Amino acid sequence: MLTLKLITEETDRVIRGLEKKRFAGAKEAIDNVLAIDKRRRESQQQLDKTRQEAKQMAAKIGALMKEGKKEEAEETKKQVAELKQQDKALQEQMANAEKDLNTLLCQIPNIPYDEVPEGIAAEDNHVVKSNLKECDGNDTVGNWTVNPENKEAKLPHWELAKKYNLIDFDLGVKITGAGFPVYIGMGARLQRALINFFLDEARASGYTEIMPPTVVNQASGYGTGQLPDKEGQMYHCEVDDLYLIPTAEVPVTNIYRDVILDEKDLPIKNCAYTQCFRREAGSYGKDVRGLNRLHEFSKIEIVRIDKPEHSKESHKEMLAHVEGLLKKLELPYRILLLCGGDQSFTSAICYDFEVYSEAQGRWLEVSSVSNFDTYQANRLKCRYRRAEDKKIELCHTLNGSALALPRIVAAILEDNQTPEGIRVPKALIPYMGCDIIN
Repeated sequence: MLTLKLITEETDRVIRGLEKKRFAGAKEAIDNVLAIDKRRRESQQQLDKTRQEAKQMAAKIGALMKEGKKEEAEETKKQVAELKQQDKALQEQMANAEKDLNTLLCQIPNIPYDEVPEGIAAEDNHVVKSNLKECDGNDTVGNWTVNPENKEAKLPHWELAKKYNLIDFDLGVKITGAGFPVYIGMGARLQRALINFFLDEARASGYTEIMPPTVVNQASGYGTGQLPDKEGQMYHCEVDDLYLIPTAEVPVTNIYRDVILDEKDLPIKNCAYTQCFRREAGSYGKDVRGLNRLHEFSKIEIVRIDKPEHSKESHKEMLAHVEGLLKKLELPYRILLLCGGDQSFTSAICYDFEVYSEAQGRWLEVSSVSNFDTYQANRLKCRYRRAEDKKIELCHTLNGSALALPRIVAAILEDNQTPEGIRVPKALIPYMGCDIIN
């Protein structure tokens, strides 16, 4: 969450940032924060004054008794008792103000960096890079042909999955429900190949692999901002009050909750493969068919904990890592800088990676790479000790998908289909043990 220091010292910038993020009632929310904080500080000042008075009076009681001023001593005792009652009331006022303040701060999103463009929704995102060129069907990019007129000739991945017996969507419905596919034979092998490829690439880039739990407690969901913002999107195990993770970001980042790190250990670089679970309530239609949107899927996540002055460099390195994966998979891709209105609740800046599906004639999001500045760290109490002066500061947290499998699989199937079968990208051949799926 936003720090009180930022809100009180840079109020106008915070309000402008929230308005860029299209947060309704930005000024009113910040005014409420400042008013509650003022109430809390006034209660603290009054409490300090009351305790000082009580301390001074208590010191006089013994002296009055020695001087034989018993009545005066008893009167002073009563005054001390009254001050203690005031102390109790002021403590309660402070506790209520703290609770109200924390509740309100949790409802206020992070503010975007200055370089984040204005905009309301996905249509306003900025394409900063693309290796896809529109053409007349005679040009090629990598090992695929970009020909919008040829879309009809390309089968979508759900038909390819059935043709080559790779994924059974109906069986998933039978076992669990819609959005829980069953991978079979070469389809399962392709999943495992991608998982191992992504983990090996992450390790080669200096990431330490973590194998975390896939259920977390409420404190972990709160720490990374999924709660209370995305509570309705998470599967909740009510009896144990635990949540199935929507991404490995949640358990991996929470490793550093309530931790003070040494500056020399930063940046910390972790990666993790997990199953991810998202309710995706209300999702329906052609855009969610097949693998386009699932309730359970595999994903490799990269997470960094860094010091503020280096986090933007870390973000660039993470973007380069994800782009490198897409290049090695020989997929058409583009990178978008999200506008303020399309950013997540917790991010300060976010880039999306999308791959192009020629069969579906549209872009499929496969990764979001975000810098959260101190927003998550403030909730997590994730801090570091500066080497120079031993001062304790909040860390910056970053994460990104590297990569999410469903739409990568969809793009590989659709963009690599040939009369002989599905061509396996060269980078995956050592993991697949074959160069074609048929």
